[in-house]
Amino acid sequence: MAPLWFNAALCFELLATGGFIVFIIRQEKWIFRCSYWILVTGFLFHTIFLGYRYYLLGVAPILDLKSALSFFAWSIICVYLIIQGRFKLMVLGSFVAPFAAFLMIISSAMPWTQEPVKPLFKSLWLTIHVGTVFIGDALLAIAFLAAIMYLIQEYQIKQKRLGAIYSRLPSLATLDSINYYSIIYGFPFLTVGMITGSVYAQYALGSYWQWDPKEAWSLISWLFYAALLHQRIAVGWQGRRAAIMAIVCFSVLVFTFVGVSLLMGGYHSFSSMGVR
Repeated sequence: MAPLWFNAALCFELLATGGFIVFIIRQEKWIFRCSYWILVTGFLFHTIFLGYRYYLLGVAPILDLKSALSFFAWSIICVYLIIQGRFKLMVLGSFVAPFAAFLMIISSAMPWTQEPVKPLFKSLWLTIHVGTVFIGDALLAIAFLAAIMYLIQEYQIKQKRLGAIYSRLPSLATLDSINYYSIIYGFPFLTVGMITGSVYAQYALGSYWQWDPKEAWSLISWLFYAALLHQRIAVGWQGRRAAIMAIVCFSVLVFTFVGVSLLMGGYHSFSSMGVR
């Protein structure tokens, strides 16, 4: 049953991605509306899939890389749907949907694992920790995509190429605003995620902090975003500098999310999770 819901979600999210790509080329509102509701349908199937996996496992389905990438894709789409309601920025979907679909494609290429879940993972604190961290990461992914769009638009303006691409992207002020709001809301979620993770570590391992590689790199990622937020609020950073720093910060976050878990071991590594 779980693969069926997963495949349905993947199918609709890929269709939505194709639609959003056509939209950014054709700029016709009916294409956006169709793509948007196809993405919503994929999101609903994705939600059913995650709910079913949660029911089977008794814990948020993030204990292997396949599940974690799927959950991250779901979180990004969830955040996008909320932001779209706030900013009404149709072109954003043309960047968000391909990114989420890319994560789902990688996830779909990985095998399903059927190992029983360790009892210590069946904790409400772990669910809260995972939920807040992934929503925070999703918001910061939106900031990253807005930064990419900002640099593309700025380059078009500087080169005086005020043609097709320029007219399809929002103003620099709008993109900078999305970047700012995504970070200012994503950072608190990231912070709460780290705090709840420490509480869970105390419950499961008897210590709030063990300097596991994932913990250390999570702190490094947090410090990067704390510095960026400080520069934006206290110093007044905006525009190009803020966009570049948002890209750098997200690169560190991605390494923390995937690279550390795969390369550095520790109790956060995917190979150490999910087996009795």
